[in-house]
Amino acid sequence: MAQRELKEAFVSNLNGTSLAELALDSFLSPVCLVNRGLILILYYQSKGTLPLPLPLFSHLLLDLSVLILPLIVSCTLLSSILLQVTISLIFVAASMFCYIYQTSSYSSAQHPQNAVSSFLQSHVQFDQVPFVTLFRVFVNVKTVISILAVDFPVFPRRYAKTETYGTGMMDFAVGAYVFANALVCPEARRKNISGSKINHITKQLVSVWPLVALGMGRLVSVKMSNYHEHVTEYGVHWNFFFTLAIVRVVASILLTVLPATQSWVFALLMSGFYQFALETTQLKAFIIHNNDRERDFLHANKEGIFSIMGYAAIYLTGVQIGLYVTQPRSRLKEWLRALFTLLLGSFVLYALVCTCQTFLEPVSRRLANLPFCLWSVAQSLFFLSCLGLADIVLLFSKQTAGCHLVLSSWNLHKTKSDSGKISDKKRGEVEKLCLIQSVNRNQLLFFLLGNVMTGLTNSVLDTLSCSSSFSVCVLLLYMFINCFGIYVLHLCGITVKFW
Repeated sequence: MAQRELKEAFVSNLNGTSLAELALDSFLSPVCLVNRGLILILYYQSKGTLPLPLPLFSHLLLDLSVLILPLIVSCTLLSSILLQVTISLIFVAASMFCYIYQTSSYSSAQHPQNAVSSFLQSHVQFDQVPFVTLFRVFVNVKTVISILAVDFPVFPRRYAKTETYGTGMMDFAVGAYVFANALVCPEARRKNISGSKINHITKQLVSVWPLVALGMGRLVSVKMSNYHEHVTEYGVHWNFFFTLAIVRVVASILLTVLPATQSWVFALLMSGFYQFALETTQLKAFIIHNNDRERDFLHANKEGIFSIMGYAAIYLTGVQIGLYVTQPRSRLKEWLRALFTLLLGSFVLYALVCTCQTFLEPVSRRLANLPFCLWSVAQSLFFLSCLGLADIVLLFSKQTAGCHLVLSSWNLHKTKSDSGKISDKKRGEVEKLCLIQSVNRNQLLFFLLGNVMTGLTNSVLDTLSCSSSFSVCVLLLYMFINCFGIYVLHLCGITVKFW
């Protein structure tokens, strides 16, 4: 077999992993986030100041070591002991938290129970939508890691995209990416439509031209370079950029005539109708059948075209969740209640997923069927909740240690004063050094850089014959280059947007 065929076979005919393992993976990023914050708090307690020495270098090195490195090794060298890795990181975080709390309690006369009660009743303020930014950044980071890692043998085949049925880590990444975009779309942020509805729809059509251009660029580059491709993912000419663009436009059109506050109802109806069509017509057999690609455009790209129904349903559900999390809340207790509501919603959806897999059919990213939509939203809500709870733990640690310079979704409310303005300026300097803020500033560019670097790496390396240790080194270098480029742009205050 030629090298191209070998690589295509390497990512084909896979069945994924269990729902439990993917749920366990959702704990990893929140724990890494907490560890990063606690390390900075410990340094602040020791030295009484932030940022770290040589801040431009040391903060990037810290973020790469604490946020990126664990994500890479957990899906490669240590994937077989993911539970032990997660428990170990939780133990490290718990040890640092206890030390910070114990050290701070000596200098405070407040009773621990009163401290927690006072913390829960406190008022908070925030600049960005709480924990949604973290969700979008980590989905992006994990996706960028996976798109190259999947080409190496060290990346478990159970994490790669499944052929027809199953749940893989990369299957979730696709659904989560669509969900993440919906969380911050204009409809989720309650932006009113200016002008006529026709003008609004035209504006939405124009706004997705970068995605269409990227999709065309990927299509041309793949065909011209004879790059390996898994046709049953989206089709012969289709790719994920086209899906993102069309889903955005379809959802925007629907939301001009339907109330955004009821978008979950339309999402359920859409995915339910699509599932009904799969079960009662020849549509499912048509999509799965893989021997008629040459007939016309529809046959060549049937996965990409018909899966739009499922992805649009995920997007509409994301709009509904976005509306919920952007509701005005000023007290921490209200945010905690909202997080538990999201967590409860994820458990209910997980139960529905299990029911569908028992009585209907398994999850299928290729079909974007009803179980896939339910699972994508369930897993996204669980991940979102975990990040939010981790951020609350970090906020409590900041309050306990008296260190308010560490990045978190919330900051405790305080009256404006000269010292407060100085503190805000200092916190802005420290937050500017954070890799999370860097990726958040240029998320689409970060994703694009990952795709370009993946293509370049595959063109110069025979990824199938690389050893495990060498593969991880390549992944670390790949992520360093991507992160360093985005980090420099952020430090220079550059946001790359073409629309």
